[in-house]
Amino acid sequence: MKERYILALDQGTTSSRAILFNKSGVVIGQNQIAFSQIFPKPGWVEHDPEEIWSTQLAAARGAMESAQIESDQVAAMGIANQRETIVVWDKATGRPVYNAIVWQCRRSSDICDELRALGLADLVREKTGLVIDPYFSGTKLMWLFDQVPGLRSRAEKGEVLFGTVDSWLIYKLTGAHLTDPTNASRTLLFNIKKGEWDEELLKLFKIPAAILPRVVPSSGVFGLARKEFLGAEIPVAGCAGDQQAALFGHACFEPGAAKNTYGTGCFTLMNTGKTPVASRHGLLTTVAWDLGKGYTYALEGSVFIGGAVIQWLRDQMGMIGDSAESEALARSVDDSGEVFLVPAFVGMGAPYWDADARGTVVGITRGTTKAHFVRAALESIAYQSKDLLDAMEKDFGADIPCIKADGGASANNFLMQFQADVLNRRVILPEVSETTALGAAYLAGLATGYWESLAEVEGNWRKKREFSPGMAEGKRRRLLDSWAKAVTAARAYIK
Repeated sequence: MKERYILALDQGTTSSRAILFNKSGVVIGQNQIAFSQIFPKPGWVEHDPEEIWSTQLAAARGAMESAQIESDQVAAMGIANQRETIVVWDKATGRPVYNAIVWQCRRSSDICDELRALGLADLVREKTGLVIDPYFSGTKLMWLFDQVPGLRSRAEKGEVLFGTVDSWLIYKLTGAHLTDPTNASRTLLFNIKKGEWDEELLKLFKIPAAILPRVVPSSGVFGLARKEFLGAEIPVAGCAGDQQAALFGHACFEPGAAKNTYGTGCFTLMNTGKTPVASRHGLLTTVAWDLGKGYTYALEGSVFIGGAVIQWLRDQMGMIGDSAESEALARSVDDSGEVFLVPAFVGMGAPYWDADARGTVVGITRGTTKAHFVRAALESIAYQSKDLLDAMEKDFGADIPCIKADGGASANNFLMQFQADVLNRRVILPEVSETTALGAAYLAGLATGYWESLAEVEGNWRKKREFSPGMAEGKRRRLLDSWAKAVTAARAYIK
């Protein structure tokens, strides 16, 4: 009998990836395809939904080819996706009515200002666990209704459908209009305590309920992918936003377990169990997953520009030829020469939530070199993550003994060691680094019996490397104090 596998679609901000896993959670085939980034105006970010779909389908086919398997060997498929990015499409034709508005996009800043001025911040936080910020889906949808002629009327008539990227992929694969609670909980429209779209918020934001996808558990059969796509009717049986999928892939199943993903942005999540924990320190309360037996919740901190600062050094500034070069440059100097870079290119996320902050560099002298600048950029990723962990420990009321790390930038050993130093905590990397895709695979495999239990999933987790803190406390404090001053400077910028 042929061995069977689980296919994970990992639809990210800059590329569509697909990975096949075996029963031990080991990668046996993968493929990745980059797609276009569209920047119509400063602070605006868009994607072509059809390109998201075409690259994701091509990546899935490529992963199967690389593993040299037949379609009947794919037991199920899971989806992890860039969150908060919205797609609106024509119900009759399935064609998008506008480009996808990406989570990084700040075009709805004025709408957020208006909502806050109406005194809605506390109501929104109480119901959704979120802050009013352009990051989230709801105000992006409000902007579309305000700017695209006739779209609100069409929505009210039920002629268009709305979804985050998971919904768009599920729709394209199966024809079903569905989402899961992890993605719904990022829209500003979903009541995370009641587990339903919130009628009061929909009314306040003037969003017709008819356009919203039905919310179903993260682990369960969403539908069958049409045979024409991958050669068989493969069950789509798992779905979660990428950061919650990574938390699941790290087997952070106990309250207090935490991970940080070093991707385009940085995202720290901590399992808080069956009860949502309200943040008093600028974090978000979100749904971690739903296995069909009630929600598990998480605290989350989001850094908008993490690994993207290295892409910026490469693509816009021309300081490095590739991302790997940043580590060698950072190590070529003893420190950053007192240069601090705050990459607030699209504002600042948690715990500051300052949409007006902008990228700032302080401490430049005649002696500053390219190496100092690159090192400061790498260090900024660790400093921002430190801010998140500090807030998380205050909210949870206990120290986090270690942080599990994943994402592209976690391959940078300089960054991981510096992160351990400024956190004064251990940073642990898993043997299988593809934790986002792995989490989606686990959700699909648990739903279809490929894996029988969380204990079996947890048994697959293996440590690859551990970074222990080694920085003198006095130096650590001086660096963190200087970073705080740099953040103050970035937030003092007036548009």
